[in-house]
Amino acid sequence: MLGIKQVHHIAIIASDYQLSKQFYCDILGFTLQAEAYREARDSWKGDLALNGQYVIELFSFPSPPARPSRPEACGLRHLAFSVEDLDRAVEHLEKHGVLCEPVRIDPFTDRRFTFFADPDGLPLELYQQ
Repeated sequence: MLGIKQVHHIAIIASDYQLSKQFYCDILGFTLQAEAYREARDSWKGDLALNGQYVIELFSFPSPPARPSRPEACGLRHLAFSVEDLDRAVEHLEKHGVLCEPVRIDPFTDRRFTFFADPDGLPLELYQQ
């Protein structure tokens, strides 16, 4: 057996590293654990944590190609974050100028959820626990 225990991290390439770092840290509440500029690649890399757990590698690269479509491009469809109070989370995002889709109910779990996007249009989901 392979022995996978959990997801270690998710890597995201941002077109504007500073803007995305501010979005994930100041609006979504991630903590910047480490950051490095890699001169040979003209690239920034930030390690972001959520509740003390390393979760996202945030990268910048010169002129990255745009995501082909939203959200049904082949590959990663979206990232989902669980929240205790969806209404409070949506209010927080909207207070910071982040637009959320209307709240829907998952027909299989009866849980409430909504989608929004990061500065590059990466689909993100809030899912009420």
